[in-house]
Amino acid sequence: MGLVVFNRCTMQGFSSNVLSCLERERLEEELSEARIRGRNLSRLRQLTRRERMALDEREQTAQTRLRDHDAEHGCQR
Repeated sequence: MGLVVFNRCTMQGFSSNVLSCLERERLEEELSEARIRGRNLSRLRQLTRRERMALDEREQTAQTRLRDHDAEHGCQR
């Protein structure tokens, strides 16, 4: 399984001939982790307003980075 570059994104080829952008996968994982962290912490205890705002900001930042990447490189799924 080799790496190729498409539209300035490192892509990983799979046997099904589908290309997957490694940077997009990383950004998706970052967004998923932000969502899971917020959900898990809020299940454990009542979050302070400051904590909730920080978690929301982290999720919004991850969403923006993913959206910007998709707009710039056109490699969304």
